[in-house]
Amino acid sequence: MHSAAAGFLEMGRFVGPATASDTPEVDVFRTLLDRSGLLLAGLDLQMCLVEASDEFVGQFGTSRESLIGSSFYELLHPGVHAPMRRQFTRLLEGRRERFVEHLAGVGPRRTVFTGEIAGIAVHSQCRELVGFVVLVNPEQTEPADAVVVDRNRILSEIGARILEGIAGGESTVCLASRLFLSRQGVEYHVGTMLKKLKAPNRAALVSRAYSLGVLTVGSWPPKVSPDFVK
Repeated sequence: MHSAAAGFLEMGRFVGPATASDTPEVDVFRTLLDRSGLLLAGLDLQMCLVEASDEFVGQFGTSRESLIGSSFYELLHPGVHAPMRRQFTRLLEGRRERFVEHLAGVGPRRTVFTGEIAGIAVHSQCRELVGFVVLVNPEQTEPADAVVVDRNRILSEIGARILEGIAGGESTVCLASRLFLSRQGVEYHVGTMLKKLKAPNRAALVSRAYSLGVLTVGSWPPKVSPDFVK
C-alpha cells in the first residue's frame, strides 16, 4: 500500500466515535482536507462531491464549481465503476469502515491515470453514517505515458476479441484462424491497440488493459468490459 494511503487509513482509526470534546467526524475531515498535498474529497451518501482539496480538483482537471455536486463516478473510468460500487456499498451497509482499491481516473484532456484510492465511512456524533471521505494516490508516471481515450468506448468489436485472445495466450495464427482474419489483419489491430494504450509490446498491452479496467479482473477466459467496446 502506498505510504500516503496507509497514513490516511491510520488517521481513519481516529475518525470514529466522537472524541471527548464531542468533535464530529466531519470536523476531523475538514482538518484533513487542509493538509497540504493530499488529494482528499468528501462525498455524500448519494456519491456526490461536497468538498475537495485543491490538489484533488487539479488532478481531475476540472473547476471546483463544476466538481462540487457532481457524481464521483463521473471522474472514474467506466471499467472501475463495478468494483468501486461494491466497496462503497460495503461502507454504506456497515460491513466495512474503510477500504483501499485500484483506481483508474479521468484527468485533464481525457487522459486516464491509474493509482490507488482509499475511503472511509464518516459518521456524526450519534454514529449515523453521513458520507464518505476518499484519498486518491495517482501513480507517478511520465506525461508521455498518459493514455488518452474516450471515457466510454476505445475498442472495436474485433479489437476486443483480439485483446481477449492475446490475454488468453493465443498466437497470431490462432487468432487469425478463429476470427477469419489474415495474420496481417491481426497485427494491424494489435498495433492500433499498442499505440492507443501506450504499450511497447503485447505483454504490456495486457497489463495496461487490466490496469485501466478494460479487461475484467477475475474473469477467465479473459473478457473485455462492454463499456469499452464501440
